[in-house]
Amino acid sequence: MDSYFVPEISDNVYWVGTKDWNRRMFDALIPLPQGTSYNAYLVKGDEKTALIDSVNPGFEKELEQKINQIHKIKDIDYVVMNHAEPDHSYSIPLIMEMAPDAMLVTTEKGAGMAQTYYNIPQDRIMPVKDGDTLNLGNRKLKFISAPWLHWPETMFTYLEENKVLFPCDFFGAHTAFGIYDGDVDDLMSLAKRYFGEIMMPFRKMGKKGLEKAQELSPAMIAPSHGPIYKNPERIFKAYSDWTAGNTREKAIVVYVSMWQSTQDMVMQMVETLQSEGIEVCLYNLENADIGDIAMDLVDSRAVVLGTPTVLGGMHPLALHAANLVKTLRPPLKYGAALSSYGWGGGALSQLQDVLGSTKIELVGAMGVKGPCTKDDTGKIIELGRELAGKIREG
Repeated sequence: MDSYFVPEISDNVYWVGTKDWNRRMFDALIPLPQGTSYNAYLVKGDEKTALIDSVNPGFEKELEQKINQIHKIKDIDYVVMNHAEPDHSYSIPLIMEMAPDAMLVTTEKGAGMAQTYYNIPQDRIMPVKDGDTLNLGNRKLKFISAPWLHWPETMFTYLEENKVLFPCDFFGAHTAFGIYDGDVDDLMSLAKRYFGEIMMPFRKMGKKGLEKAQELSPAMIAPSHGPIYKNPERIFKAYSDWTAGNTREKAIVVYVSMWQSTQDMVMQMVETLQSEGIEVCLYNLENADIGDIAMDLVDSRAVVLGTPTVLGGMHPLALHAANLVKTLRPPLKYGAALSSYGWGGGALSQLQDVLGSTKIELVGAMGVKGPCTKDDTGKIIELGRELAGKIREG
């Protein structure tokens, strides 16, 4: 392509990123129903020019051409690596080869990763610490340490004169649609989904990162995935709730059923919780989107997991879901388990083992042999009411 759309998002700040419209999976785990973007930004001072982040493998040529539309790539002075993951940094070696005098700017831990993953020579790396600045002439970049958002080497970059914050993955969203936050109607759902998938296990560090970002009072937030926020307060407010682990009177119910028995138990639980005024999000693991589950885990107060026993343990889909809960570390307070079996149990015991190291209080676990009887239904209703009471108290 001879010419690309390269928007100037702020005075002498250009979006030179790429959109991956066709990507449907990230990290071999996260579905991408709307694709994603790999945002990179070119900042031009009157003396120096800096490229902030780069793009995913396969998009190097597009990045090169976009930069050259604005500024000769060979004359770039600095390449800022906020985060070493390949979707942001894979193209850095190519850029530095084309810009032979450019220095890589990153954290001390990032410097080690740049050498290990991208073979950047040590003498071309400029490590920076929290609060360090870089003068571009009439513009200055400030670097803010933000470890574990979501790797140990991460940092934010802040363009002081324009009041633009470049936080890499933080405040991101997986979508190829739109340039700015006002362009995407369901952006906050996408941002919540992204938080659940990527940032939820790091809520403690996320809270610190949010405080650092708010102290800067940026006029614009330019993340490395998804739209750019012209209204930072919108995402600040959401992250304030999400990083604090604020939950609602809400239960997420995930299940798999082989011969209807587990499903019958689960549906009775759903009806009971709803009758008690609890918001319920129900997912059948046969066809559920893991990203949607992660999104609803962000503010659910309880989880109900339903699984049949398969060869002495949990159904593999249910085991995957339980391990996902354990890995993502959502702010769940309470849990309940429902299981059916034919000739022998074992699923409930395995589930308790998986969730044993979490802070989730298991309110009850109920196993049924064969179809659910009237007596079983009564016990499920009783368990549902008890769980609803816990949710309201929480």
